[in-house]
Amino acid sequence: MEKVNYDKKMEEIINNNKNLGVKPRILFHTCCAPCSSYCILRLLQYFNITILYYNPNIEPESEYLKRKNEQKRFIKELRLDNVDFLDCDYNHEAFKALSKGLESELEGGPRCFKCYRERLSYTAIKAKELGYDYFGTSLTVSPYKNSQVLNKIGEELQSLYGVKFLYSDFKKQNGYKKSIELSHKYNLYRQDYCGCKYSKEERERKVSLSSN
Repeated sequence: MEKVNYDKKMEEIINNNKNLGVKPRILFHTCCAPCSSYCILRLLQYFNITILYYNPNIEPESEYLKRKNEQKRFIKELRLDNVDFLDCDYNHEAFKALSKGLESELEGGPRCFKCYRERLSYTAIKAKELGYDYFGTSLTVSPYKNSQVLNKIGEELQSLYGVKFLYSDFKKQNGYKKSIELSHKYNLYRQDYCGCKYSKEERERKVSLSSN
């Protein structure tokens, strides 16, 4: 099946809003400060952005808090009037429930797809509840995340909840490379695993094999 160019679809949305003379409000899910950096800077001219940090997959809780606080620090250092932060509770039980029976799946497979849906569903519901024009996510900036799957989930949730989804593939136009450069510029903490214990264990196995 031919891949959809979701970066182009995002540009079409942006240009349409520019032509209408509007700057919509977006509830934008982020997974960490490094991944969010490029995404925020690319969108801030065209949206009033509220960052939603909802990541029940991350463990231990100390890691979750470390990443959340780094996200808040980055937003504060930007000193922008149109970028806010919406906090939420750490809900690791949600991830444990969705990953049950999928513990042995490799990263990037069905367990991850369910995790994508959990985080995007929460964002869409909140966006609808709080009256945002759009919802979106920074997850598409990562080369380790399936942007085709993420955007299809977002499109389904758009229909389900009646709030517009911002299609994206932020890794395009060297987005991931730029996020790394911004991480260095702002001295952002960059973790070496996605967030869940399964991704951490997979990362440790790869490191062990490469060192042998």
